[in-house]
Amino acid sequence: MSANSREAILAAATRIAQAHGYGGLNFRDLAADVGIKAPSIYHHFPSKADLGAAVAKRYWEDTAAGLDAMSREFADRPVRALHEYPARIFRPSLKNGNRICLCSFMSAEYDDLPTEVQKEVQAFADVNIAWLGKTLVAADVVGRAESQARARSIFAAVSGAQLMARSRADISLFDALIDGYRAAGLLPDARQGSRKK
Repeated sequence: MSANSREAILAAATRIAQAHGYGGLNFRDLAADVGIKAPSIYHHFPSKADLGAAVAKRYWEDTAAGLDAMSREFADRPVRALHEYPARIFRPSLKNGNRICLCSFMSAEYDDLPTEVQKEVQAFADVNIAWLGKTLVAADVVGRAESQARARSIFAAVSGAQLMARSRADISLFDALIDGYRAAGLLPDARQGSRKK
């Protein structure tokens, strides 16, 4: 099997997991989606756990690359990077068939996940929280001592907004919740400056 087939399997598995979670991954359905025979998937992924871990790892790696790109794009405006975070990291899933972040979906299944999948799901949260913490400090929104707690709160709030919007099939609800977080001061507003000294 070619590298292209592996990529097609990963892409299809990601779409399925975003809509149905780890429990929804089924080699037979996945093979039909990709247009191959189910046994062919085992060439690259000997088990469902291997596939789930690969999908979650690719997902957080792609997210990390997107976060790094935002940091570069807004290197001199970290508050703007924080402003863009919900729209660039979480909103696209909702826009794509009312799906949610793959790792958020898998987190809901955490107790039923194989250990190797759990590890990759945790990495998604870790990558987001680390980026948020670093960017909050760079934007002078909070000090280093408060950055991790604030980053966790933002991550939980934004992923929760995505979940709530999905349950109503209403992307405008996500936008309204994010605006509410800004109004309440949880998320910094790009129009505001740094914290008061």
